[in-house]
Formats: sequence, structure tokens, C-alpha cells
Amino acid sequence: MRVSYHSGHEPICGVCNRHCRYFDSLREHLIGPLPKQECRSIFSVQGCRFCLTILDSPSSRRSHEGACQLSSVNAGLIIGRSYGRGQQAVAMACKMVGGGYDGSFDICARVCMIDEYENVVFQAYIKPTVPVTNYRYETTGIRPEMLREAMGLRQVQKRIQDILCNGEPIWKIRPSNKGGKARILVGHGLDHDLDRLQVEFPQFMIRDTEKYPPLMKTSGLSNSLKYLTQTYLGYDIQTGRTQDPYEECVASMRLYLRMRHQDHLKEDYPLASDPQNRNNFAAWRQHELERMPPGELMEISRSDYYCWCLDNN
Repeated sequence: MRVSYHSGHEPICGVCNRHCRYFDSLREHLIGPLPKQECRSIFSVQGCRFCLTILDSPSSRRSHEGACQLSSVNAGLIIGRSYGRGQQAVAMACKMVGGGYDGSFDICARVCMIDEYENVVFQAYIKPTVPVTNYRYETTGIRPEMLREAMGLRQVQKRIQDILCNGEPIWKIRPSNKGGKARILVGHGLDHDLDRLQVEFPQFMIRDTEKYPPLMKTSGLSNSLKYLTQTYLGYDIQTGRTQDPYEECVASMRLYLRMRHQDHLKEDYPLASDPQNRNNFAAWRQHELERMPPGELMEISRSDYYCWCLDNN
């Protein structure tokens, strides 16, 4: 427990109060191949299969699931959509074409950005800076004529930086829970997108659904955006031949908002990296830890990742 960093920010079973590192772990605990039978029986009657919440009654579960399950068209029905006191967020998704002799080198050819209300704030095709050898039309829907009169990479970079910084110099940007005008950037696989766009943005302002611990697999690997959308939002994306970046922006933004509006216990120092949480127990006090009941161990334990619910503070 001294190094496991459990906290109230982790997914918790509503029946037995077991803490899980990932939502997938909690799902396996409730409805997996070898679930805890008591929890499974209660969850099958009163549990929401999307957010894994335990409701008061079967009728409450049915009404809750009706609001919890989204679709590709009900853009305004996300629970807890209010901005709160946190900074505003924008979601971004890109589409890549191929360069190099075998077409395997990713070149960003299209970008889309939306706000929290799923309105497009910027969308553009990007003129490639190197020759394109594979337009990957089957998935991108991009043809050569779409890029001939497209925006230059420098123009796109400036527009993206202006939207993200929101009038604030990049060197003055502060973490989202400390105020400031800069916007939080949401997406799936953003490190790769920002690298291909050659855009720099502080990591503490990025919310990547690919790397957010509660949304990862039990093995610690990343889930696909398609899986996350179907499992946690209740609808399918990327069902056609081509993949729409707007659809991916909407999915990642909805996942972010759902995670951001979780109701977690407030802690004075929620992160293990906070100086106040360091070296609570030295190695020579190991026997003292071993004699502690689980409840006391939980009280001194902290999360080792930044929970998105803190963005509302």
C-alpha cells in the first residue's frame, strides 16, 4: 500500500467498495469471466453497464441508462455538461496520409477541432510539405485535389496555437486547476498528432483518452477510441469506409466530459507527487504499515495520476 497509490479517484465497486486501477478491471470484477458473485448479482439488477454505477432500484437503473447511453446524433445530452469553474476544453483529431517510398511515413493532411458543445472551431486540409505516396483514401477519404489549394502547415500551426493559448503566451500557461485563459486539449493519441503537426503544448494541459489510466486495459495497454466509445458511451463510431475526424473529436470530448464530471471525494493533496505526501513512511516503519487495517492504509494513500475531475476545481 505504501507504493500502490490507491485513492478515491480510482474506479470503486459500488457493492463491496473494492478499488480498481482501471474501469476494465472493475468491469471484470462485476461481469467478467470470474466475477465476485455477490457483486455480480446486485449489478445485474441495479448496475449501469456504461458508467458501472450501482443505482437504488431496477427502475432507477433503466432511467439512468437511458440518459447514460449516448448516440452519434444526441449531441446535447451529456450528463453534467456545464463548464463548472474549470478552464474550457477543445478536442482535436487528425487524419494522416502516407509519405516515403512505401507510404508508411505519416503526414498530417486534415485537422478538426471542436469545443465542449461539439461546435467546430477549426477545420482544414493541410498542404503536405513532402510528397505523398499513399493517400490512404479507403480510411481518410482524402484525394489529391483536396490538398492542392489547402492551407500551409505554418498557417495551421498558428491557428491551432491561437485556439489553444487563447491570448495567453505559451510560457505563461498554468495548470488547469490554477486558473488561466489557455484551453485544455482533448483527444486520442495526441502525442502523435502534435508531433506530425509540429505543435508544442504543455503536457499538463493535455487530456489524452489513450493514456488516461482508468480508461486503459487491465494489462496497462491503451484501448482504441472505437472500443472506449462503444463501452463507455454506448454507440459505435468509424462504421463507414472513411473515418471522420469530427466524429473522433466528439467521441474523445464526450469521454473527457464523462470522466471530468465524476463525483470523487475531495482530498487536500490528491496526488502522490505532492510534497506533502512524500515519505509518509520510511522503510524502517514497514512493520507499522503491516499492522494497519485497510481503512487506515487507504487514508494515507494517494493517486499517482492526475484525475480529470480536478479540472472542475
